[in-house]
Amino acid sequence: MLMVLAVAGMAFLVLPLAGLLVRAPWSTMPERLAEPQVLEALRLSLVTATIATAVCLVLGVPLAWLLARVPFPGRRLVRALVTIPLVLPPVVGGVALLLVLGRRGLVGQWLESTFGFSLPFTTAGVVVAEAFVAMPFLVISVEGALRAADLRYEEAAATLGASRWIVFRRVTMPLIAPGIVAGAVLCWARALGEFGATITFAGNFPGRTQTMPLAVYLALETEPDAAIVLSLLLLVVSVAILAGLRDRWVTSA
Repeated sequence: MLMVLAVAGMAFLVLPLAGLLVRAPWSTMPERLAEPQVLEALRLSLVTATIATAVCLVLGVPLAWLLARVPFPGRRLVRALVTIPLVLPPVVGGVALLLVLGRRGLVGQWLESTFGFSLPFTTAGVVVAEAFVAMPFLVISVEGALRAADLRYEEAAATLGASRWIVFRRVTMPLIAPGIVAGAVLCWARALGEFGATITFAGNFPGRTQTMPLAVYLALETEPDAAIVLSLLLLVVSVAILAGLRDRWVTSA
């Protein structure tokens, strides 16, 4: 009975992906991949996902260090708040970003009046939306690596006169480098596939905010074959990431 349920669960997860392969326009795949709208969506997705990952690294690694190494009142609450985007519906995240960073938002109104720029419905807005939903993946991965790292190496460096910054840069960072890489890859993949927060906060403008998931959504209504091609690209990226991180997960287990 368990085997039957297991096979049914596997079929439930695998058959939709197999449907993409069966219905893919293989004969016209090169032409589809060379279409301007496909290339533009792919370029924009890769650029924004990479920039969003860089933002998450700059902000997420120190945040993970704070949660893992610094005891302070309310740390559990802060950790819960940091991980909220993992379970928050992306559309709700987009609405929240609009309320804070929109032209009439709490911070966005000040940004526009002071610096004369607005984030919503811009490429920068895509980066912000992707970073918002993807950063928890990096923080969780790096925090886990920090908790698993042997503190004796850091303590030994400190006793030898190394400053906190030197210890962090020369000892801690090499120790947690695998966790940072794994978190960055997951963060990049999540940013690449982001849809709800992006379309809510940045809109769906070709060449400016239309990433691959948004192009898939639009192409389903007008050109299904292009939607399948874009979906296959995202599927290939997902499989490649899972294959690359498999050894790490198996070792951790």
